[in-house]
Amino acid sequence: MRRQLACVAALAIGLGASPASADPFSDLAALPTFYTDATMKTMKPMTGFKKAWFAMPKHDRLKMTKACNDPAVSKHHAQFCANVLALGGAN
Repeated sequence: MRRQLACVAALAIGLGASPASADPFSDLAALPTFYTDATMKTMKPMTGFKKAWFAMPKHDRLKMTKACNDPAVSKHHAQFCANVLALGGAN
């Protein structure tokens, strides 16, 4: 019985964590620093983008770079990912 409960708990945790980790852009507070407006519609020029990029922690940059290499995720953040990939995913 304990084994069955442990398996169900592991499955529930795995399924619950999946949507949260699918899009690293949704849970990062630093994301607005890449935009010129509060609605996050207008991207900063590359010089401002680069400054904000290198101000982020390295692990966040790695997560975003990995996400930008995933076509399903990068589709929703095309302009942002274009800038990340133009920087070569520089860390």
